[in-house]
Amino acid sequence: MLNSFFAGFRSLAPFLLESVHGNQRNGTMSGDATPSAPAVERTLSILELLSVTKSGLTLPELSRRLGLPKSSTYCLLVTLERRGYLLRNNRTHRYLFGLKLFSLANLALSGIELREKAAGFLHPLMERSRLTVHMAIIEDHEAVLIEKVEPPGLVRLATWVGKRLELHCSAVGKCLLAYLPEAEFARLVRDRGLTRNNENTITSIRKLKQQITQIRHAGYAIEDEEGEIGCRCVGAPVFDHSGNAIAAISVAGTTAQITTEDFTYVGQLVRQTASDISQALGFIPVGTASSGQ
Repeated sequence: MLNSFFAGFRSLAPFLLESVHGNQRNGTMSGDATPSAPAVERTLSILELLSVTKSGLTLPELSRRLGLPKSSTYCLLVTLERRGYLLRNNRTHRYLFGLKLFSLANLALSGIELREKAAGFLHPLMERSRLTVHMAIIEDHEAVLIEKVEPPGLVRLATWVGKRLELHCSAVGKCLLAYLPEAEFARLVRDRGLTRNNENTITSIRKLKQQITQIRHAGYAIEDEEGEIGCRCVGAPVFDHSGNAIAAISVAGTTAQITTEDFTYVGQLVRQTASDISQALGFIPVGTASSGQ
């Protein structure tokens, strides 16, 4: 089981690589000459070794097999355990994978499949809108970007694959919120809260529910400088074959690129693209299903 799981965990590579490339573009890394971080190398060695064991390993066993001092190995294990990546059996003292790794692997696997299905639709949307296109899924009470397609030009948004956005003040987040079960929506808002980023951010549950009703009616969501002053987004939900809103796409730009007069046209453009992706995933719209009977 651990072997097959770790194969899935390795599929996080596209997200990790994109983060590295994003850091390089932002000037936070010096390039190929940058040395590896020893602590990270040791941490990954621990995870890789645990992935090929059936019942986990103890601290002495890990230290001996990896040729590392017990003290530094223990510090790494404690950190991984505190963050939820490992768990320690109190009876056998063996370390095993924690639920956090399963969560990350599932996120990566679902993200890769969605990216492959959506790729042929996101680029045309960018070309027609001349705006930055994003695709996101919900994970741990946040929207996580799993794809970004940028238009040519000098304007570059400070977003990247793997970036996390708050649900109540992003177009993709609102789309994902709009189709959550009522109980899950209430729990999420209660646990997470509605953080205020600026004077435009919705911090009232009543107003958020009003917007959700509008999103369901119009088929798209608008974020008007609610996350960041000077930026606007228009998003739409993506449904799977079961009718679940498993992702959302959006176009984003500055207030000069997306004016309030553009909302309706851009909304229809994004909604149509989201519908095309949904049908590629096996979703059958209600009208289509009815006409086919």
